[in-house]
Amino acid sequence: MRNLPTPLALAAAMACCPAHADISDTLKPYVTLGATYDDNLLRLPDNTPPGIQRSDRATHAIAGVMLDRPIGRQKLTGEAKVSRVSFDHYDQLNYSGKDFSLDWAWVLGKYFDGNIGGSYQQVLTPFNDFHSDERNLRTQRREYANGGWRLHPSWRLHAGFQRDRFDYELAAQSLNNRKEDRSEAGIDYLASSGSKVGVVLRHIKGGFLNPRRIGATFLDQNYTQDELKANINWLYSDITQLQLLAGYAKRKHDTFSERDTSGLNGRATLNWRPRAKLRFNFDAWREFSAVESIVVNNSVNRGASVNATWDISAKVQANAGFKREKRKFERLPYVFFNGDPSDTTRSTNMGVVYQPARKVLLSLTGYKDRRTGTPLAGTGSYKAKGVSLMATLQF
Repeated sequence: MRNLPTPLALAAAMACCPAHADISDTLKPYVTLGATYDDNLLRLPDNTPPGIQRSDRATHAIAGVMLDRPIGRQKLTGEAKVSRVSFDHYDQLNYSGKDFSLDWAWVLGKYFDGNIGGSYQQVLTPFNDFHSDERNLRTQRREYANGGWRLHPSWRLHAGFQRDRFDYELAAQSLNNRKEDRSEAGIDYLASSGSKVGVVLRHIKGGFLNPRRIGATFLDQNYTQDELKANINWLYSDITQLQLLAGYAKRKHDTFSERDTSGLNGRATLNWRPRAKLRFNFDAWREFSAVESIVVNNSVNRGASVNATWDISAKVQANAGFKREKRKFERLPYVFFNGDPSDTTRSTNMGVVYQPARKVLLSLTGYKDRRTGTPLAGTGSYKAKGVSLMATLQF
């Protein structure tokens, strides 16, 4: 299923309205109810034999609370959310989701600051690369700590560590259970305009917890990745801002060096606001990424997206977006492809958000996905479209 509108979007929409008394300045509870329809829920390939149910409807019930608590110069933010999703036809996929996060933005004296936090998320794994009608929950855990030293009014040193772990409920997907440790250090030049230019050194160590078996061979999939990237946040004007984190990255595997790869890696984001009520967001990227498949598990992704938001009135907002991404899959030892091991996905969406009252938000979104895949890597071509209707109430 597609991601639902987040409570952060609700908070942003409500922030511009006249203030009224809330239950708490620190805790903001909310509930969301909604329904979705998808005409190809399991993302079945076009050549799937007839007779298999493709479409399905689902209902969503979400309850959560957002935390925002300043403590002197420190600040605690977070969110706790539970959800229940029920399907009409594929009711074996019904699940209860969990999403918890907490962040401490700490400050020490005049020159030191940073963040410490973590998150836990349990959701249904997307069907893009694994089309089983068996329930497969994905659990992601994240812990991180980082800090910076303002050694000069125009210079800041920083360092940090982050650990991510992914676990899958379905035994067939346990091949993708993995963890990744990321450590980094960098230096930034801070301009008086608010812009930032810096350099980041990053080391990533990744490991898959269950070795993949190819014939009689167990494949060690552990890897290390080293990066040197430019880190730029250019506030060109109130209308135009550019963010760039990109440079050179090299990924090496513990075994079978023919899988090693290197080259440009990173992402650029351009925010453009030509009118007070009209905003555009442009993204372009080339990144290494995990693949939730039983055939391949890594890819190099190249893509671009554009999203537009139009504040039609004080209560009505329209949005639209387009995304195109091409994935080139890692060639595994002893597995030979007679063709190009890549696929391309194009996604479009359009929606409208209506706020009839300060604490009530209604959203209607339609979307369409199309993938040109390769059965060689287990990613067939498919088409899918759907619609979602959501209502959120903040207390």
